[in-house]
Amino acid sequence: MNAPKKKIFVGNLAWKATEDSLRNLFSTVGEVESVKIVMDSYSGKSRGFGFVEMVTEEDAERAVRSLDKKPFLERELRVSLAEDKNDRPRSSSNGPRQFNGHNSRPYNSRNPTR
Repeated sequence: MNAPKKKIFVGNLAWKATEDSLRNLFSTVGEVESVKIVMDSYSGKSRGFGFVEMVTEEDAERAVRSLDKKPFLERELRVSLAEDKNDRPRSSSNGPRQFNGHNSRPYNSRNPTR
């Protein structure tokens, strides 16, 4: 069963955007359930994107239609329904990475068979 699409991806956020300012913006088009701006764990600064969850699917769809490509704090927002993590293809991490069909490990002159 598909979960309701109420979560919205918000990209191209200004560095000075706050969760409160984002909540205020999205509340102009519907009822906001939660807001999360993704922060860099090393610097503690915004990574320039976040997520807003609306109370209903209708509010989420209205927010995407109304706010995508709209200016907010001198930046043009990118607003779309967020992908469910389970819907994304998983990358394979089994074995070494390949580059042009070759193993990505650097050549080791001491042990050329590696």
